[in-house]
Amino acid sequence: MNQPLTFAAARRHRPERTTNLLVPGRNCWRIERARKLSWLVDGEQYFGAVRAAMANAQSTIFIVGWDIDSRVKLVPAGANDGLPDALGDFLGALLASRPQLNVYILSWDFALLFALEREWLTELKITSRTQQRLNFQLDDRHPVGASHHQKLIVVDDSVGFVSGFDLTFNRWDTPEHIPGDARRRNPDGTTYAPFHDLGVVVSGRPARALGELARERWYSATGRHARQLDTTAKGDQWPLAGADLADVDVAIARTEPRFEDRRGVFELRELHLDAIAAAKASIFAENQYFTSRTIAQALASTLERETGPDIAIVSPSTQSGWLETSTMGVLRARIHNDLVRADRHQRYRVYCPWLDDCDAAGATCLNVHSKILIVDDEFLTIGSANLSGRSMGLDTECNLAIEAKGDEQISDAIALLRNRLLAEHLARDPRSVSEAVRNNGGLIAGIETLRGPGRSLKPLATLVEDDWSALVPDHSLLDPEEPIDTGLLVEEVVSRSEKRSVALRSVGIVVIIILLCALALAWRYTPLRELINTEALALIADDFAGSPFAPVMVVAAYLVGGLAVIPVTVLIAVTGIVFGPVLGFVYALVGETLSAMFIYFLGRKLGRATVRRVAGKRINELSRRIAKRGLIAVIVVRMLPIAPFTIINLIAGASHIRFRHFVLGTIIGMAPGTLILVLFVDRIVAAVRTPGPLTFTLLALIAGVALTGALLLRSRLGAREQVEEQHPLAATTDK
Repeated sequence: MNQPLTFAAARRHRPERTTNLLVPGRNCWRIERARKLSWLVDGEQYFGAVRAAMANAQSTIFIVGWDIDSRVKLVPAGANDGLPDALGDFLGALLASRPQLNVYILSWDFALLFALEREWLTELKITSRTQQRLNFQLDDRHPVGASHHQKLIVVDDSVGFVSGFDLTFNRWDTPEHIPGDARRRNPDGTTYAPFHDLGVVVSGRPARALGELARERWYSATGRHARQLDTTAKGDQWPLAGADLADVDVAIARTEPRFEDRRGVFELRELHLDAIAAAKASIFAENQYFTSRTIAQALASTLERETGPDIAIVSPSTQSGWLETSTMGVLRARIHNDLVRADRHQRYRVYCPWLDDCDAAGATCLNVHSKILIVDDEFLTIGSANLSGRSMGLDTECNLAIEAKGDEQISDAIALLRNRLLAEHLARDPRSVSEAVRNNGGLIAGIETLRGPGRSLKPLATLVEDDWSALVPDHSLLDPEEPIDTGLLVEEVVSRSEKRSVALRSVGIVVIIILLCALALAWRYTPLRELINTEALALIADDFAGSPFAPVMVVAAYLVGGLAVIPVTVLIAVTGIVFGPVLGFVYALVGETLSAMFIYFLGRKLGRATVRRVAGKRINELSRRIAKRGLIAVIVVRMLPIAPFTIINLIAGASHIRFRHFVLGTIIGMAPGTLILVLFVDRIVAAVRTPGPLTFTLLALIAGVALTGALLLRSRLGAREQVEEQHPLAATTDK
């Protein structure tokens, strides 16, 4: 076993524990004794250990994750174990050579938002290598907006891995994080920036428990049972030469959201809160996200104490990509600013790791993807859970945790891992970090002593929100801790009197779709096409679309149309016909948003009384409900045909809905319908101009999506209306 460094002087300053932190049924699922346990720092060590364990598999391999790519090479330089390098080929070769082996792969059934970042048709590519004994499933058994985020790998129920890693691209790296390292190359040949993550591997009873958890999740996602737990296995396929700890109790903690008839599991939220509350000397964390209001409030409580722990959080300077920077990055900045204001005793820092001088041009920020929390060198948890609201209550998560409970060997191992991580970021060695923390009287003081130019840690500054950031909504939408009850949400926003209106308008949508399809067919295959020269109209549309003044004229048309109360669907349809599906969608969304903003300010200027005379008596009730729910209400009324576009804009302005909520709600709520409509009218035009099997198939597909949505909406609201008529008191209670 790898012997950890011992720091006797540091140990003398560790606070003594009088009670056990880990409590099964409260903040963890169960506690099992591991034969061996090791930390796996960065991809080179993690992926190498995973491949070594799987190469020895005899019975079962479970791969449970957020993403998987069949083309990824776990050992970029080559494993030299006689098996193929690419993951899919590697698994196929294992199955071909071992008749008793079964492989189960469970990956998140991802949202369309991530489609361009993932391998397409992974299931076909993996299963095409071997049709037998390789089972692949995309997991969609979670609430709307949630994701399957657990990252587990279990081999023969004897070795288990829990981490922040997925077996996909952009993940492999070494602790040196060498700029321009040729080994950091994706399957398509592109290179990626340095990447930092952590994992932990265990053998013995915790691995068997992880096998049970993987089977439970597999059954939940598929309705099928995986191969039964192998209780006869005596040894384990330990993939490393040594271990950091032996014969240690390991807790498994989970997050599983409420879904259908399944109760939620929130062990990880309780675990983090209990650990933070128990902290006396230090709290150290590395995490991809730091956006949880619940965690921030717990940290703020420790900062209010006259004496309390140093809090040092390592997080990337920038999030991955524009979308994350503009959402999760803004949420982190808000929380960080609040905690800085609460930090009266200078015990709080968020540090960002840089691989060179962060003030120099072309400086490289390390992409921190790890999820680890260490408290007082006495408690540690590693796994998939971010310090985000989603990880505390909405996404599926799994962490492992250990507690020293006075065992000096465990305390030393935890301290060594923390010092090893800080040494990696500060370009130092673990012993130097330990001495700096000890000699300077605390974690933050030690880090500050070691910080310097070049590769180092830089404190995250407080940030002032710019105009765009001010539009970003609060945590309840972007980082929720619980599923959004869409049915209850509609009930709160749509009144009983409006349900019939929505249902009738939905029927109208169905009728219009059918008429447009019939018109397209008639225009092409009956004498109707002789009455109007479609080619001439198409040329006029093409000429207008090519005009440099077209964007300005489109915006002007939406502004005038809004004032004239012209149905916005008509304007969107015309825009789609003229500009096609791509530019049509962009122009329509920009035009309707600007029109909405203009009428919003008009409603604010006119005031509630004037708007009431224009919109009618319904404004009072609708205005009150929109004001109560803010952003969510705006999204709902944009997606449901409750009232005309112009009337909604006037009401929102007169109700003094927050401008940022109004704009963002309009964009989010209008975008899906706008996209479907421009695609639909584009296929209508295509069916007239260039008919063919593919054209009509796409038209039927898009029309089917629109029809299904409209009919489902009418059915849902109609059913609720019937319940309210039969049980009015029950309906009132639900609200």
